[in-house]
Amino acid sequence: MPLIHQNIEQPLYQFISEQLREQGCPVRIINGMPDHIHCLFLLSPQKSIAEVIKQIKGSSSHFINHSNLIVEKFAWQTGYAAYSVSESGVEKVFAYIRNQKAHHQKKAFQQEYDEFIKLYGLTK
Repeated sequence: MPLIHQNIEQPLYQFISEQLREQGCPVRIINGMPDHIHCLFLLSPQKSIAEVIKQIKGSSSHFINHSNLIVEKFAWQTGYAAYSVSESGVEKVFAYIRNQKAHHQKKAFQQEYDEFIKLYGLTK
């Protein structure tokens, strides 16, 4: 559902950025669309990706709902996708995340996701 309206993007991204830093995960960039976000960060060696994502999704849902940032009740979808990026690929991923809105005017997220899964032989 497209619940991340433009007026809540920056407060939400700032909150998530602070939460990641508190978990020892330095943030490179956060950006997204009304129905999803992308976060590029360094994973703390003391945390699993599952722990980090669980904390981020829980705390950010609470933040949105208790700050009354939107009228609807907010909850993230079940699940997530996480990929490691080599240092040589960080600049390209950073640019991709920075340009989300322009990118998704050309290709819908679901179409891009399905193509990515097929290209790399992954399963949903």
